[in-house]
Formats: sequence, structure tokens, C-alpha cells
Amino acid sequence: MKFSTRAIHIGEEPENTQHGDVVSPIHLSTTFAKKSIREVEEGYVYSRSGNPTRDSLERKLAALENAKYGLAFSSGLAAESTVLLALLKKGDHVIAFDDLYGGTKRLFNQVMERFGLEFTYVDARDFENVRRAIKENTRMIWLETPTNPLLKLADIKGISEIAQEKNVIVVVDNTFASPYFQNPLSLGADIVLHSATKYLGGHSDVVGGAIMVNDNELYEKLKFHQNAVGAILSPFDSWLVMRGIKTLAVRMEKHEKNAIKIAEYLEKHPLVEKVYYPGLPSHPQHELAKRQMRGFGGMLSFELKGGLEDAVKFVESLKIFALAESLGGVESLIELPAIMTHASIPKEEREKVGIKDSLIRVSVGIEDVEDLIEDLERGFEAVRR
Repeated sequence: MKFSTRAIHIGEEPENTQHGDVVSPIHLSTTFAKKSIREVEEGYVYSRSGNPTRDSLERKLAALENAKYGLAFSSGLAAESTVLLALLKKGDHVIAFDDLYGGTKRLFNQVMERFGLEFTYVDARDFENVRRAIKENTRMIWLETPTNPLLKLADIKGISEIAQEKNVIVVVDNTFASPYFQNPLSLGADIVLHSATKYLGGHSDVVGGAIMVNDNELYEKLKFHQNAVGAILSPFDSWLVMRGIKTLAVRMEKHEKNAIKIAEYLEKHPLVEKVYYPGLPSHPQHELAKRQMRGFGGMLSFELKGGLEDAVKFVESLKIFALAESLGGVESLIELPAIMTHASIPKEEREKVGIKDSLIRVSVGIEDVEDLIEDLERGFEAVRR
């Protein structure tokens, strides 16, 4: 099956349901009765351990990333936490991209370091930086590509080859690209994870996380900890993510189409200092994006000429773009990373990786692009005044 067919049908085959349901039903039961003691360990037992609706979603998730296995969690950070708890121990070392979602860095620096994990941040745009950072106790390399919020790219294939030489696990957060535009497992990564809240759900009405893997041993460890730690996705939220995934392909096409037009518009605007979007030929890693991605996605960032006060004026003047955190929904969102999504990162560290006070991050929705550009013009006019 091609991508859209898999997204719609895998996990929801009518022949696998009692009544031939075209849409997978929501199984709300927390426990499942058995006719005899001999059946206690067979089939579904307790919904934390396994639930028919979540299982349907997990099959669909695996299909999206060309993976053997998918696992669904209560949030993207729950998925990240489970990866770390399942695969690492005190004294282990993780190499991470220096430009990461603020919540991921908070998890690493303020939670996991207290349990003895060590983190080193490098500019992974040059995979030699990753190679040089590998130590005897390095067990994992953690990447976002494109990154949040500066849209930097890492060469997944090149870094995975380095990791394989050293027997190091490569984790790729594929949230920004979505499975429609990029499949890290096919490029050599060991684990792919997503905030299902974003493009997978796609409608800003569900919080969830996802992990996809091919390796049997990794899956068994992750599956055990999914149950043991318990950060599972509820049946209703699983159903919402499944519903969202069915339109993932058509949504991503429109997200990208709008984002390219807006990026080109911003790049020519006299009040814009710089635009970050891998689909622009001016992006320093445009050629890498064309090699490892099938499209450039719906996320972009830009620096406004001026400072934080000008950026605040800009975003507060918009009518269609919602001033809100999160991303990947059908509606357009806009935010200031320095005081919103990445506020938990110290200012010196933010500026070191390039997150300025004037940086504005945009999640381009699927509205009519002419309306979106007109709205941005409203923001620029407020700055001019």
C-alpha cells in the first residue's frame, strides 16, 4: 500500500471487528473478563497493558514509519521519558543536538540528570561534531531534524553510520517533518518518536506521543516500560489520533504549499532579518533536505528586524494566526520561542544556539494563504507604526 492508503486502512480493517466497523470503535473498558483461569494470560487483560483501540492506533503508527512496531503514549514527553528509562542507566552518556524543543532539554537537564544520566549538546549539522563527542559511556544520540525552532538539519544516514560503528542507539524526533515527508528508520535510525499532538493528530484537540521501531529487542524493552511506567494513551485519545492520521497526507501537502509561499514572502520583506525554512534555496542545508526528505513541511521561523518589543507588537497584532504554543494543527499558530516554548532554557544558552529575542516561530496552517499573508502584513504594519 502507498502512504495515504496505509494511513487510512491499517489498524482499522472491518474484517477484524465484530460488526464490520469501517471506523475502529472506542473500547473504554479498563479490564477484560475471562471464562477460566487458564485464559487469564491470553488476549486483553487490563487496558494499561493493552487495549484494542490503542492497539489499532499502534499498528497504524508503525505503518506510517515503515516500522514493525508502534507504541502510543500520553504525550510526546511521556514517549521520550520512556525511551530514556527503558534503554539507559546511571552513568550513561547521551549526545544531543544543541537545538532541541525546550521541553526536551528541560526533561534532560532538570529531571534525567538527577538520576545520573549525562548529556552533551553539539551542533549536529556537522556529523563530525557528533563523532568527536562519542565517549566510552555514550549509549545514545538524540536528534531533531528539522530542529525546533531554528529548522536545522542533521544528516540521519551519516550519523547513523557513525553510531553503528560504536554500537550507539540513534533516536530521531520526527515531529516537524512528519512521517509523510521523512522516515528516519529507512535512513538508519533505531528509534523514531513523535509528539502525536502535532501533525499526527492535526486538529489541536488531543495530546499524545508515539514511538516506532524495527528492532525486536528494543521493542520488547520499550513495550515492557510502556506498561511498567504506565504513561499510555487513553482509548478516546487513541481514536482521535487515528482519525487525524487519515488526513495526514492531504494536510501535509497543504501545510507545505502554504509554508513555501509564506517563506518566500518573508524572505523579501524589508522588516525581516532572516528566514529559517529548509525549502528555501537560501537555507544552508537545502540540498540535505532534498536528499533525506520528500518535502519541507509546514514549520518556519524568522527573525524580525528589531528586538523583543517589536516581536511582541507583531504577534499581538495578528487576527488569523493564533498566539499559542504547539504546532501542526490545521489552524495557523505563531509564538515567540524566547518567552514561550523555549523560556525554560537560560538566555545565554538560547542565544548561543541562535534563538534570539526577535525570533518568531510559525506553524503554517491550511487556511487560504492569501489571508495568512494579509494577516502577516497587519503585524508588519503594527511594527512600522
